[in-house]
Amino acid sequence: APGVFQLASLLVELDSSDETSQILCADALYQMGRGEEAHRLLALALSRNPQRAPVLARLALLQLKRGFVYDGNQLLKRVIRTGDSSCLLPILDIFQDEDRKLLQSHCRWRALAILKGKQEG
Repeated sequence: APGVFQLASLLVELDSSDETSQILCADALYQMGRGEEAHRLLALALSRNPQRAPVLARLALLQLKRGFVYDGNQLLKRVIRTGDSSCLLPILDIFQDEDRKLLQSHCRWRALAILKGKQEG
């Protein structure tokens, strides 16, 4: 992760508008346990393009990890609205095991709550 971070940081310095380099840099920061810095970088990338599903999904995980469930839910809803939920599967490979389980259980819990609400209605 440190080598990837150095390379991605260099790429961001060369072109600060390159979203792919920003995402790579944020992933490396996350892997190094620097979630707050990853969050800031992703928030910046999101401000430039508010509908990028890969950025939204990463921010959702970071929000859930910080205990901000409502914010995480809102970001996941935005991912779904983009119609590009295919970004979730590759992102799961990046997440640490405990965070992957957190996201999976949260999504499962929300899906069950939605289904229960529909059955009652």
